[in-house]
Amino acid sequence: MANSKILTPEDKMKLRQPIDEYVGKIQKQIDVLRKDGTAKVLEYQNIIDGIKRDRTLTKGERENRISQCQVELEKAKAVESKNKDEISKLIADAENYLKAHFDKEYYTPIKESCAAEKVQAKERYKERLAELERQHKEILSGLKEQKEIKDENYVYKNRLANAKLELQKEYQGIKDERHEAFNHKYHLIDMLRLSKFTFLETREQKWENYKYKFNTRSFFLQNGLYIAIILVFVALCIITPIKKGTPLLTYNNVLNILQQASPRMFLALGVAGLILLTGTDLSVGRMVGMGMVTATIIMHNGINTGSVFGHIFDFSNMPAATRAILALLVCILFTTVFSCIAGFFMARFKMHPFISTMANMLIIFGLVTYATKGVSFGAIDAAIPNMFIPQIGSFPTIILWAVVAIVVVWFIWNKTTFGKNLYAVGGNPEAAAVSGISVFKVTLGAFILAGILYGFGSWLECNRMVGSGSAAYGQGWDMDAIAACVVGGVSFTGGIGKISGVVTGVLIFTSLTYSLTILGIDTNLQFIFEGIIILAAVTLDCLKYVQKK
Repeated sequence: MANSKILTPEDKMKLRQPIDEYVGKIQKQIDVLRKDGTAKVLEYQNIIDGIKRDRTLTKGERENRISQCQVELEKAKAVESKNKDEISKLIADAENYLKAHFDKEYYTPIKESCAAEKVQAKERYKERLAELERQHKEILSGLKEQKEIKDENYVYKNRLANAKLELQKEYQGIKDERHEAFNHKYHLIDMLRLSKFTFLETREQKWENYKYKFNTRSFFLQNGLYIAIILVFVALCIITPIKKGTPLLTYNNVLNILQQASPRMFLALGVAGLILLTGTDLSVGRMVGMGMVTATIIMHNGINTGSVFGHIFDFSNMPAATRAILALLVCILFTTVFSCIAGFFMARFKMHPFISTMANMLIIFGLVTYATKGVSFGAIDAAIPNMFIPQIGSFPTIILWAVVAIVVVWFIWNKTTFGKNLYAVGGNPEAAAVSGISVFKVTLGAFILAGILYGFGSWLECNRMVGSGSAAYGQGWDMDAIAACVVGGVSFTGGIGKISGVVTGVLIFTSLTYSLTILGIDTNLQFIFEGIIILAAVTLDCLKYVQKK
């Protein structure tokens, strides 16, 4: 028995016809009123823009043509202004009609029809499965040889798969039909208002498009890891008060997490640019150690307790602010030079960054350890952190340094030619080279940017920790930075990644480490958690890549 709610194509057209006729009649009136007004305004504005871009014209010719168009443009604007009120009344009439009739007389019956069609398609699918199973059993009853049985089972599985595919096609057709019915209203409004939608109308269309394109598998591939991590944090928030007698998500704890994350943000932002080029950097941790030693030596108050190649430095005769700026510049210089070395070998000799940065890591650690005998240098002048990262009440201003870094790198990635070239080279270096992009310059530029960020990050960490720099400081930070980028969605396949993802990744790892530390979880066990998260993130990234293929 046919479902009474299911509409035929003819029924659907009949439902829509009065709406199209009423609004179409108004639209024709509006088009007539716009012909010598709004339409001419848009036409002459486009002509003027074209004249401005035309480099074949002399200055005098350009000004003459623009002035002629301006005269006609003013006439059109006068007509537009004259007809404005009448057009507004007609638009209001059409929109009031749509509000009163579209959903009730057209869209709601279409939705009900689609829902009934979906149920009917499901019933047909079940009947088809039952029929296939009956046929399969009937065929099997007449077979005796194992090979024939195996072949029949294979064919049966294919028939089931085809039936499911047909069902999915039917579902998609029904979904398309409902979506098209929804969009028809906004198509009419689009014609009436020339694409000028209200805020609520724009939101409604975006929500509808999201539902239309939503795919459960894709959603969990994109967000499954974040959902799992959120659930872990929820569990930690429940366990911590029970075990430690104090809540986890307090204002001070949040500030502490952000404070710890700030220097690491610089490192992750630097590494992210290299991963975007299908690269990496294993020397980040040793860069931090080198920067910490350098900054501590320069910003130390008085004669240094340790020596560098047997020489003991004393910068105490310099003002505190000067020492801090000098320390920052020297940190940036050292990290950028070493970063450029690794970048040069990658860009010039196509050396895998794993090798070039690993060599860098060994050289830096060996050099700094040998020069300083591996000793830890003392604290820096306490006035310097108070000067550059002061506490405003309970708020640590080091967070603002990280915010500035995020904004600057976001601007470089998204608003500069270098940033666009970075994505292009990361996505397809051969195609980028053919289009005129210097792969060598882009690659070296990414390493230079990373080196600058490493210098800033190590200098900030020195200020946060009030010195105590040593060659061993920063061990494991390279893995943290890389892991944060991967979790944040920066793909090792190249050309895929967002700054927002990097920020999210850094905050996730810093929060997780902080939470586990509060719970008293052994550091070695924390490494296990980190490793599992990295494996999960990379696996999901690989699955997304395989899907695209």
